[in-house]
Amino acid sequence: MTVTTPTHPDAPEQGVGARRRCLTADMAGDPVGAAPAGAAPLIDAHGLTKRYGDFTLSGIDVTVNPGDIVGFIGQNGAGKTTTIKTLLGLVTPQSGTGTVLGTPLGQMSRQAGNAVKERIGVVLDTIGFPVAMRVDAISSLMPHCYADWDAPMFDRMLRESGIDGRKTVQSLSRGMGMKMSLAVALSHHPTLLILDEATAGLDPMARDDMLDLLRRFVDDGEHGILMSSHITSDLDRIADRVICIDGGRMVFDESKDTITDIRGIARCRERDLAAIASSGRYRPGELRAIRHDYGIDVAVPDRFAFAKHLPGIPVDRMTIDDYMHFMLKGDRLMVEEYRSAGKGDPR
Repeated sequence: MTVTTPTHPDAPEQGVGARRRCLTADMAGDPVGAAPAGAAPLIDAHGLTKRYGDFTLSGIDVTVNPGDIVGFIGQNGAGKTTTIKTLLGLVTPQSGTGTVLGTPLGQMSRQAGNAVKERIGVVLDTIGFPVAMRVDAISSLMPHCYADWDAPMFDRMLRESGIDGRKTVQSLSRGMGMKMSLAVALSHHPTLLILDEATAGLDPMARDDMLDLLRRFVDDGEHGILMSSHITSDLDRIADRVICIDGGRMVFDESKDTITDIRGIARCRERDLAAIASSGRYRPGELRAIRHDYGIDVAVPDRFAFAKHLPGIPVDRMTIDDYMHFMLKGDRLMVEEYRSAGKGDPR
């Protein structure tokens, strides 16, 4: 496949061009979520469905490969926690198939699942220890839960996090509680981490330290992380892929590099929509637009190609938060409506 590298005002031609060629080849090759050759996915779940009253988790797919950090995003009530509980065997799906560390989901709540859970480190958005327990007492409790519990590692992580082991669990701030929970999750040497808002409540420096720790965890290519977070800037920094759900349904599952390194936001005026339509490069409904008082933002699939063919329209880099906002709130742009007059409502 031949890829032409367009110039772009935001990036040097050679470096970004090489990066874009690599990413474009990835997009044209293996599907997102495909495991590296010879390595089975750590999580491989498809079509997960669970009904709760008037809420339905429907057709959710989650794949985490060795060496990957997968961001899991969505608005409150989207179904992220239900999905995580399903993967941990705490909730039984009504349909769907999958494995976690090679164990079928249907066995995660049985004896086989207990053995697998020793290889999973979990940090939920609440601390699961008795509030009156001293932090250092956790280390005497954990060997009953994990055969590979590493007390020296736990003590070291507490010291490095600035946590006084003599304090009770209830005396910890939310940020310190999350640090303690991550220390517990890592101190039995898991293969897979499942994190639910683990960086919430951390100050910027502490969050940087945690993100560095998570990146090192997967650097050997054998470990993986599923990370639910509302702090999408964290995922901009460390995620390899991003899964978004809304109202219990899949919205997208995409390479993070595709979102941040290739996609873009065109900063348009009303008349620019006619130029986009006249370019003939986009199908009706392919683009999404968000109107503001100052203009119209349009999400484009390739900002470099857009800048080459429509150089008069500014185009900026996209973040994960931007992309989620477009996918959840943006209107589909029916470009044919703008071919003649460049007027009207893209809705």
